[in-house]
Amino acid sequence: MRLPHPLYGLYERRLAASLPREQLPRHIGVILDGNRRWARSLGESTATGHRRGADRIADVLAWSEEVGVEVVTLWMLSTDNLTRDPAELTPLLGIIEDAVRELAATRRWRLQAVGSLDLLPEHTAAVLRDAEAATADITGLHVNVAIGYGGRREIADAVRSYLRERAADGATLDEIAASFDVEHIADHLYTKGQPDPDLVIRTSGEQRLGGFMLWQSVHTEFYFCEAYWPDFRRVDFLRAMRDYAARDRRRGR
Repeated sequence: MRLPHPLYGLYERRLAASLPREQLPRHIGVILDGNRRWARSLGESTATGHRRGADRIADVLAWSEEVGVEVVTLWMLSTDNLTRDPAELTPLLGIIEDAVRELAATRRWRLQAVGSLDLLPEHTAAVLRDAEAATADITGLHVNVAIGYGGRREIADAVRSYLRERAADGATLDEIAASFDVEHIADHLYTKGQPDPDLVIRTSGEQRLGGFMLWQSVHTEFYFCEAYWPDFRRVDFLRAMRDYAARDRRRGR
């Protein structure tokens, strides 16, 4: 719904004021989709679309703070994306590096890289490690930057980590198999110790997860927004919060 400009601000303020804060998500995941299609629709370059998408990130983090969200996970680059043409991937990685540096430089949010850093170029992985170290003392909104991330890979890494841990303790394969439980995977995920996402938002009209937080999203609510990521507005975010608050979350019960 596109309102005339004078009414837009009033509608947005009323929508924000109407949100029941006690029913809003603690952890939201965001699939930042549609940068390339946004750029094509305007006759711009793919890199321009990615830059405009990167510019939107700080806004969404600020909106999340406003409504009391504690954790935001931003899916910025999947493992599948790493197979893109180097002519697109190389500048995209540079844009991601710049975005992460800028987020860290604000000293406003605690950043954590979630993904397979070993799949990334070393300079990209170094930027992520530096951002983590530079913001490790910050309290408040915790921001997971999912770069080189794939849900299947995360589960495989978690199982591998658990097996190595038990093997180091001298456990046999039979002993490991006999005691293995789902919590052992949860304790070795990239997001271990964090609440599972209550809500995942995907932009651009695509209605699929694409491998995002497969383990953690078993009881997650999903919200699919038609706007391309660079066009994602505060009112779109608030509508997602309103939609989530109105749902009856039975968590399988």
